[in-house]
Amino acid sequence: MSSSSSRAEPGGGATSPAPDVDRALLAALARDGRASYTELAERVGLSVSAVHQRVRRLEQRGFITGYRAELDPKLLGLPLTAFVSISPIGVQTEDAPALLAHLSAIEECHSVAGQESYILKVRVASPDALEALLREIRSTANVSTRTTVVLSTCYEDRPPL
Repeated sequence: MSSSSSRAEPGGGATSPAPDVDRALLAALARDGRASYTELAERVGLSVSAVHQRVRRLEQRGFITGYRAELDPKLLGLPLTAFVSISPIGVQTEDAPALLAHLSAIEECHSVAGQESYILKVRVASPDALEALLREIRSTANVSTRTTVVLSTCYEDRPPL
Protein backbone atom coordinates (compact mmCIF):
# COMPACT_ATOMS: atom_id res chain seq x y z
CA MET A 1 0.00 0.00 0.00
CA SER A 2 1.67 3.18 -1.11
CA SER A 3 1.83 6.20 1.15
CA SER A 4 0.78 8.48 -1.71
CA SER A 5 -2.73 7.03 -1.95
CA SER A 6 -5.30 8.64 0.31
CA ARG A 7 -7.97 6.41 1.75
CA ALA A 8 -11.56 6.75 2.81
CA GLU A 9 -11.82 6.95 6.56
CA PRO A 10 -14.86 5.74 8.48
CA GLY A 11 -17.14 8.50 9.65
CA GLY A 12 -16.86 10.65 6.54
CA GLY A 13 -13.18 11.55 6.27
CA ALA A 14 -11.28 12.04 3.01
CA THR A 15 -12.64 9.75 0.35
CA SER A 16 -10.26 8.42 -2.23
CA PRO A 17 -10.45 4.81 -3.25
CA ALA A 18 -8.60 2.12 -1.39
CA PRO A 19 -5.85 0.36 -3.38
CA ASP A 20 -7.07 -1.84 -6.23
CA VAL A 21 -6.56 -5.08 -4.30
CA ASP A 22 -8.57 -3.76 -1.36
CA ARG A 23 -11.33 -2.63 -3.74
CA ALA A 24 -11.36 -6.09 -5.34
CA LEU A 25 -11.61 -7.71 -1.91
CA LEU A 26 -14.45 -5.39 -0.90
CA ALA A 27 -16.32 -6.08 -4.14
CA ALA A 28 -15.89 -9.85 -3.73
CA LEU A 29 -17.08 -9.77 -0.11
CA ALA A 30 -20.03 -7.54 -1.02
CA ARG A 31 -21.11 -10.18 -3.56
CA ASP A 32 -20.45 -13.12 -1.23
CA GLY A 33 -19.79 -12.40 2.44
CA ARG A 34 -19.21 -16.11 3.02
CA ALA A 35 -16.33 -16.40 0.53
CA SER A 36 -13.38 -18.18 2.12
CA TYR A 37 -9.97 -16.57 2.39
CA THR A 38 -8.77 -19.17 -0.13
CA GLU A 39 -11.45 -18.10 -2.65
CA LEU A 40 -10.64 -14.44 -2.07
CA ALA A 41 -6.91 -15.09 -2.46
CA GLU A 42 -7.54 -16.77 -5.83
CA ARG A 43 -9.67 -13.84 -7.00
CA VAL A 44 -7.12 -11.14 -6.13
CA GLY A 45 -3.86 -13.05 -6.67
CA LEU A 46 -2.49 -12.89 -3.13
CA SER A 47 -1.65 -15.47 -0.50
CA VAL A 48 -4.34 -16.56 1.94
CA SER A 49 -2.48 -14.95 4.87
CA ALA A 50 -2.11 -11.64 2.99
CA VAL A 51 -5.84 -11.64 2.20
CA HIS A 52 -6.66 -12.43 5.82
CA GLN A 53 -4.54 -9.48 6.99
CA ARG A 54 -6.08 -7.11 4.42
CA VAL A 55 -9.63 -8.13 5.31
CA ARG A 56 -8.91 -7.69 9.02
CA ARG A 57 -7.45 -4.21 8.29
CA LEU A 58 -10.52 -3.29 6.19
CA GLU A 59 -12.73 -4.37 9.11
CA GLN A 60 -10.67 -2.38 11.63
CA ARG A 61 -10.76 0.74 9.46
CA GLY A 62 -14.54 0.53 9.12
CA PHE A 63 -14.80 -0.32 5.41
CA ILE A 64 -16.46 -3.63 6.35
CA THR A 65 -19.14 -2.99 8.94
CA GLY A 66 -20.57 -6.49 9.21
CA TYR A 67 -21.69 -9.66 7.48
CA ARG A 68 -25.28 -10.77 7.07
CA ALA A 69 -27.53 -13.34 5.51
CA GLU A 70 -29.87 -12.13 2.79
CA LEU A 71 -33.37 -13.42 3.42
CA ASP A 72 -36.16 -13.89 0.90
CA PRO A 73 -39.07 -11.74 2.14
CA LYS A 74 -41.62 -13.67 0.06
CA LEU A 75 -40.63 -16.98 1.65
CA LEU A 76 -40.87 -15.26 5.04
CA GLY A 77 -44.48 -14.29 4.29
CA LEU A 78 -43.72 -10.63 3.52
CA PRO A 79 -44.40 -10.30 -0.22
CA LEU A 80 -45.60 -6.69 -0.19
CA THR A 81 -42.94 -3.95 -0.25
CA ALA A 82 -43.81 -0.27 -0.06
CA PHE A 83 -42.07 3.06 0.35
CA VAL A 84 -43.74 5.32 2.88
CA SER A 85 -42.88 9.01 2.87
CA ILE A 86 -43.65 10.72 6.17
CA SER A 87 -44.11 14.38 7.06
CA PRO A 88 -44.73 15.76 10.53
CA ILE A 89 -48.12 17.20 11.34
CA GLY A 90 -47.66 20.66 12.81
CA VAL A 91 -44.28 21.36 14.35
CA GLN A 92 -41.25 19.65 12.77
CA THR A 93 -40.05 16.75 14.88
CA GLU A 94 -36.82 14.80 14.58
CA ASP A 95 -38.17 12.07 16.84
CA ALA A 96 -39.91 10.00 14.15
CA PRO A 97 -37.07 7.47 13.58
CA ALA A 98 -36.76 6.76 17.30
CA LEU A 99 -40.53 6.57 17.76
CA LEU A 100 -40.87 4.09 14.88
CA ALA A 101 -37.76 1.97 15.52
CA HIS A 102 -39.77 -0.73 17.33
CA LEU A 103 -41.83 -1.50 14.19
CA SER A 104 -40.14 -4.53 12.63
CA ALA A 105 -41.98 -4.04 9.32
CA ILE A 106 -39.84 -0.93 8.72
CA GLU A 107 -36.73 -2.23 7.00
CA GLU A 108 -35.08 1.14 6.27
CA CYS A 109 -35.49 4.75 7.36
CA HIS A 110 -33.88 7.56 5.35
CA SER A 111 -33.82 11.26 6.20
CA VAL A 112 -34.48 13.12 2.94
CA ALA A 113 -34.59 16.61 1.47
CA GLY A 114 -37.85 17.69 -0.08
CA GLN A 115 -41.45 17.84 1.06
CA GLU A 116 -41.22 14.75 3.24
CA SER A 117 -38.87 14.37 6.18
CA TYR A 118 -38.22 10.63 5.94
CA ILE A 119 -38.77 7.75 3.54
CA LEU A 120 -39.35 4.31 5.01
CA LYS A 121 -38.99 1.00 3.22
CA VAL A 122 -41.49 -1.45 4.64
CA ARG A 123 -42.32 -5.12 4.05
CA VAL A 124 -45.64 -6.63 5.08
CA ALA A 125 -47.80 -9.69 4.44
CA SER A 126 -50.78 -8.04 2.77
CA PRO A 127 -52.59 -4.81 1.87
CA ASP A 128 -54.49 -5.12 5.16
CA ALA A 129 -51.20 -5.38 7.04
CA LEU A 130 -49.90 -2.30 5.18
CA GLU A 131 -53.03 -0.36 6.12
CA ALA A 132 -52.60 -1.32 9.79
CA LEU A 133 -48.91 -0.38 9.68
CA LEU A 134 -49.72 3.02 8.16
CA ARG A 135 -52.25 3.69 10.93
CA GLU A 136 -49.63 2.78 13.53
CA ILE A 137 -46.96 4.97 11.88
CA ARG A 138 -49.34 7.95 11.75
CA SER A 139 -50.51 7.65 15.35
CA THR A 140 -47.13 6.76 16.87
CA ALA A 141 -45.09 9.54 15.23
CA ASN A 142 -47.86 12.12 14.60
CA VAL A 143 -47.07 12.23 10.87
CA SER A 144 -48.88 12.18 7.56
CA THR A 145 -47.92 9.50 5.04
CA ARG A 146 -47.69 9.08 1.28
CA THR A 147 -47.26 5.49 0.16
CA THR A 148 -45.90 3.90 -3.01
CA VAL A 149 -46.49 0.16 -3.37
CA VAL A 150 -43.77 -1.80 -5.18
CA LEU A 151 -45.07 -3.94 -8.05
CA SER A 152 -41.77 -5.67 -8.78
CA THR A 153 -38.10 -5.16 -7.96
CA CYS A 154 -35.53 -5.13 -10.74
CA TYR A 155 -32.60 -5.07 -8.29
CA GLU A 156 -31.82 -3.95 -4.76
CA ASP A 157 -29.00 -4.07 -2.23
CA ARG A 158 -26.38 -3.59 -4.93
CA PRO A 159 -22.90 -3.14 -3.53
CA PRO A 160 -21.41 0.34 -4.10
CA LEU A 161 -18.35 -1.10 -5.87
